[in-house]
Amino acid sequence: QVQLGESGGGLVQAGGSLRLSCAASGRTFSSSYMGWFRQAPGKEREFVAASSWSGGRLYYADSVKGRFTISRDNSKNTGFLQMNSLKPEDTAAYYCAAGAGPATFMNPRAYGYWGQGTQVTVSS
Repeated sequence: QVQLGESGGGLVQAGGSLRLSCAASGRTFSSSYMGWFRQAPGKEREFVAASSWSGGRLYYADSVKGRFTISRDNSKNTGFLQMNSLKPEDTAAYYCAAGAGPATFMNPRAYGYWGQGTQVTVSS
């Protein structure tokens, strides 16, 4: 049974930074993509970023390019999302996910494992 545990969310002013962490148990990072998604109330879950198992292939939604950085430490079964220059429109519950293949990493349905979510609120 794979479990993901997130931390790092909180309240921050516009222009500030947060670093989200996702600790995994089991074989989650053995051979798969990991991703970050976000969801605001009343909206569908939105792709934010994804990383290949090796960390050599990184992908970002256009809305966060240049501001967010995804990384992973497979030796510790931990993923990270560094969020800089935060904007009020970044406000959402953020979820880490794992288990997607290389062709489907932007599709939340492709992920078999999800964290519980951590709230990020950016004030203006």
